[in-house]
Amino acid sequence: MLVRTFLRTVCVVGILVLSPGLQTLTAPEQVPANLLQSWSADWIACPGAPGRKFGVYFFRKRFDLDEAPEHFVVHVSGDNRYQLYVNGDRVLFGPAKGDLFHWRFETLDIARYLHAGRNALAAVVWNFAGQAPMAQMTNQTGFLLQGDGEVARQVDTNGSWKVTESRAFTMVPVGGQTHHAYTVVGPGERIDGAQYPWGWQETNYDDSGWQNAVELMSASARGAQDSHSPWMLVPRAIPLMEERQERLEHVRRYQGPSGFHPTDAFLQGHSPLVIPARSHTTLLCDQGFETTAYPELVTSGGRGAVITLTYAEALFDAEHQKGNRNEIDGKHIEGYQDQFIAGGGEQRVFRPLWWRAYRYIQIEVSTAGEPLTLEDFRGDFTAYPFERRASFESNDPALSRIMSVGWRTARLCAHETYMDCPYYEQLQYVGDTRIQALISLTMSGDDRLVKNAIECINSSRTSEGLTQSRYPSRLPQYIPPFSLYWIGMMHDLWWYRGETQFLRPFLSNVRGVLAWYERQLTPSSLLGRMPWWNFVDWTPSFTDGVPPQESNGQSSILSLELAAALQDAADLESAYGDPAQAAHDRSLAARTDAAVYRNCWDRTRGLLADTPERNHFSQQANILGVLTGAIPAAGQRAVMEKVIRDSSLAQCSYYFRFYLFRALNNAGLGDEIVSEFEPWLHMLSIGLTTFAEMPEPTRSDCHAWSAHPDYDLLAMVAGIEPAKAGFAEVSIRPHLGPLTRLEATEPVPSGDIRVSYERQGKSLRAEILLPPSLSGWFYWKGQRRALHPGEQQLTF
Repeated sequence: MLVRTFLRTVCVVGILVLSPGLQTLTAPEQVPANLLQSWSADWIACPGAPGRKFGVYFFRKRFDLDEAPEHFVVHVSGDNRYQLYVNGDRVLFGPAKGDLFHWRFETLDIARYLHAGRNALAAVVWNFAGQAPMAQMTNQTGFLLQGDGEVARQVDTNGSWKVTESRAFTMVPVGGQTHHAYTVVGPGERIDGAQYPWGWQETNYDDSGWQNAVELMSASARGAQDSHSPWMLVPRAIPLMEERQERLEHVRRYQGPSGFHPTDAFLQGHSPLVIPARSHTTLLCDQGFETTAYPELVTSGGRGAVITLTYAEALFDAEHQKGNRNEIDGKHIEGYQDQFIAGGGEQRVFRPLWWRAYRYIQIEVSTAGEPLTLEDFRGDFTAYPFERRASFESNDPALSRIMSVGWRTARLCAHETYMDCPYYEQLQYVGDTRIQALISLTMSGDDRLVKNAIECINSSRTSEGLTQSRYPSRLPQYIPPFSLYWIGMMHDLWWYRGETQFLRPFLSNVRGVLAWYERQLTPSSLLGRMPWWNFVDWTPSFTDGVPPQESNGQSSILSLELAAALQDAADLESAYGDPAQAAHDRSLAARTDAAVYRNCWDRTRGLLADTPERNHFSQQANILGVLTGAIPAAGQRAVMEKVIRDSSLAQCSYYFRFYLFRALNNAGLGDEIVSEFEPWLHMLSIGLTTFAEMPEPTRSDCHAWSAHPDYDLLAMVAGIEPAKAGFAEVSIRPHLGPLTRLEATEPVPSGDIRVSYERQGKSLRAEILLPPSLSGWFYWKGQRRALHPGEQQLTF
């Protein structure tokens, strides 16, 4: 079974090829046989270094080539993380996040960096131990590299590699800097320039004083027979992250010695700053928008000067409120930090090992007996290399701005995995990820990170059948409803991309999740009290996000979430699974829906209550009742009209409004959706450049679940949705609300769909361009018209 799992994974992975622009992934016909069992290379480490404690290590290997090679393929991994250099050029970061049972390795052709004669490979490997990001799984410090073919085999990691432990690095633990908010992204770094081995990655660096590496064990693939390695290697299935230089925009304020007047030219790399000896200087720099990047500070001289960088999404006033994010008067910065100690050299580049999330950065400099020159300060942006292919323009420019800010939000929350937020957690939560995946599919058409997420969550399953709520994560956490949304993610991938072969192996595990839930049903056919954290939504009337329940459970909301997952699973089973299982799932979903309606429908209010006691009502219960069909179709419109107008109901957060918009669409109220974007307009009005976790006061200013208007605008306002799995047929059903003009593009598996609408009074003129071979239907005000491949014009 392990070998089959590995073979299924390797068939979709390829050699990473670096290009001057976007880094890409190409798939070879097969993975070399020498990677399927034990490797010829060994995991190596620094002699005498503790394997599970903090440490930063530099590795080197010099070798000679008779001629410049046409290809020179290497396979690389490390624990916790590594960066690989070839003849001084940084070419690779990794490994992509996984767990010990699915430890990723990268494959890269480095021939373009090699030449005849002496060459050198170099790698920095670090272990942040107990301070590592929560998403970082680990065994012990180690590094691995194997070459393909006889010539490349000479660089295999073994005792011939040189290594030294760095004395330059210490950790800066995250503590009160984030005002005690839950923060698990790893420590800051303190780098002592006087202790740093400058030039260690260069070909001619003198490493004669370094030790020979110790061989820990042979490397082995996942599925290898009788392996002694805890790292079960599988290939990376996603491309390398995008990297590009990004400049901060403004010096917003500063304090320093007399005559010190920094300008924005410094941030543009044109005007170095000289900080006098024995002085203290502070600069507050504004990126202008939130980003995720490796900050790079270039210094000269100033031996002993201490430079502290503080990173923040926003500034805080005296009451610890953020207010308008563009305003700085009366506000201060709080956030995690890096610290650099200048060693006195020239053109020294200080860069942390891990990227940071920030809009504002404060540079604080305390010099010793020498002046310090700040030569430059810049960022190296990094994120998953999504390419935006979708577009949206209308007579309301605010909607285009919402889409752009939503796309930035989604991008900053997508790296080697999806993540809830880049500043505080960087964890792949299923509820967040389902929304992020749909944004990826509709905005870019790239499904690789979606598949990676489905596989990661599958790897977290327990013996009872549930998945963990977030994964990878060193600390297990269980939110049972998120196991149901994992099923929804698979349904979305099938519906939008037509995937069957990738998803087919997961069907048995879908059944495991649903079997766990089926065991929780009571004689009423509603769910009983369940263990773990049954989070649904952040709303003040839900304690810790958990909806009201009776003493024995009986929550309509939790039960309806099960019904929705059963319906999704039944679709998957019908498409490529077990017809009998599909029938079972549909029957159980119908029974659950009927039980909710029978026990929780309040005729007086014309709404579903949250429990059979009928003393608490929410938007969430009625939204799910519409989406699952528990509320009869004839009554859904009236229910949703109450949902958006009755303020006494428990209200949806930004997160659950994703389901609110779907329910409005289902109930024939899609024209209300445009007016429901007001919370996003408010976020823009207070200077947010990404969308926040929740209404003010919010912890996170960048939270992926709040980016769902990007999907909503395309799927429901422009109205572009699949009519059959994989967009084998399209349904275009616009809901323009007050809009009079709209143009949109959405990528689908067969190409790009383009729509243009012009409305005057009750008349509509639509221009539709479909890819070759794609047909479907256009719906407007009760009318239906056939669509054919290519360009067409419709008038109503």
